[in-house]
Amino acid sequence: MAAFLALDLGTEGARAAVYGDQGALLGSGAEAYPTRFPRPGWAEQDPDDWWRASVSAARQALAAAGGPPIEGVAVATTASTVAVLDGRGRPLRPALLWMDGRAGEESELTARTGHPVLRYAGGSDAVEWLVPKAMWLARHEPETYRAAARIVEAVDYMVWRLTGRWAGSRMNAVCKSNYDPRGAGFPHDLYEQLGVADLAAKLPDEIVPVGDPVGPLAEPARAELGVTGTATVVSGGIDAHLSLLAIGGAQEGHVSIVCGTSNAFVTEIAEPVFPPTVWGPYPDALRTGRWLVEGGQVSAGSVLAWAGEKLIGRPRAEIGGLIAAATRVPPVEHGLIVLDYFMGNRTPLRDPRLRGAVLGLTLASTPEQVYRAAVEGVAYGTRQVVDSFTDGGVAVSEIFLSGGIQHNELWLQTTADVLGRPVHLVTGDNLTLRACSVLAATGSGRHASLAEAAAEYAPKVRTVEPVAAHAAAYQAGYAGYREATAATTGISHRLSGGRHER
Repeated sequence: MAAFLALDLGTEGARAAVYGDQGALLGSGAEAYPTRFPRPGWAEQDPDDWWRASVSAARQALAAAGGPPIEGVAVATTASTVAVLDGRGRPLRPALLWMDGRAGEESELTARTGHPVLRYAGGSDAVEWLVPKAMWLARHEPETYRAAARIVEAVDYMVWRLTGRWAGSRMNAVCKSNYDPRGAGFPHDLYEQLGVADLAAKLPDEIVPVGDPVGPLAEPARAELGVTGTATVVSGGIDAHLSLLAIGGAQEGHVSIVCGTSNAFVTEIAEPVFPPTVWGPYPDALRTGRWLVEGGQVSAGSVLAWAGEKLIGRPRAEIGGLIAAATRVPPVEHGLIVLDYFMGNRTPLRDPRLRGAVLGLTLASTPEQVYRAAVEGVAYGTRQVVDSFTDGGVAVSEIFLSGGIQHNELWLQTTADVLGRPVHLVTGDNLTLRACSVLAATGSGRHASLAEAAAEYAPKVRTVEPVAAHAAAYQAGYAGYREATAATTGISHRLSGGRHER
């Protein structure tokens, strides 16, 4: 029986799984690592921690699976989580985590260049992406920038640890470093305009399409991980973006929403459209000949955690009771509106200076009403992104949800109700790990194409239908949410200081 090793570096730790034929899960493991927040808006991790945790998680998964020979290995990570390394691959400073927002001014500079490659990114690079982070390093830590032999995505660092080759994921290069696979590759002239003329020399030496083999697992990594078998390492990519491969394939109109601390929306389209409200379309990012479209809510499950644990003050062990009480509250009738912009808005408004709000409070407002309003606010934010897709010409026929939302039935049902359409919940599985098994099975030669492997590895889903009786209330509630967003934008900008956190 074939076996494949999947690795996933998330925000809080590394996860690993061993999959067999047709996507059967044979064993899994996990290991945490710390995040440090040296200043407001900053977030850093140690790349050595990524590798240590990955080794531990992989050994757990292999032991649970009975130690089968591994045919293929694939890895996915958060993006852009950026490592800064010397010529031997050792960290020169902590890596800048995806959520690190220190490069706000640098992000704004990209928008002013008017470079044609930025058409694929909606006109600018987001504050989280690799290029603004590299610009920040060059401006604020010039000695470190000059000493850096490599400034790379976490996934590229992991592939180097696995193979000894600096082979970058085409997905990350296109989506986060302005790489043009249909043109000049890395845009040297743009980097020069942005004050990082030598950046391309610090990026991976080669760019490999998602699902293509990079090379055999190197002997040092093989020994540390405890892997036997041929173990071909396959090019991976961004955790949420790869989820399209784990819902049965990236079919036209299928949108994957990974719902957790934040919400990530991804889909593929056959022909490009260029609305200013989405990220992309990215050419050939996932599959050659297709275009990837991305949207996102910066704050989603984090808003619900804040409302339940910090505002209302319930211990995490009691949140289930709060959710049950909030479920009994009729939708919208509580008279409250929660705006989900606690860390700004990623799409469709692209405004990092928006702020969250709870509107309509009275002395009669109850904790369960406030929590219900927070759930509705997050769902309204989800609808706002989905509407931006459809309004911009991006087809949305079926929606697949995964992640932490499966543990909150109120959030799940409210999302279906606010969207006014059925949603398919992927339960009991990690879509990123499953997607990596699709990549490993394809790149090792077990399947002829990503589409073939994705179809065979499709997970089980549960369809959640919207409650028709709630439609009118949520239509009015969503209109109020949009109106409240417009009404509070000015004060949000003033309260945020008119600039990004630094």
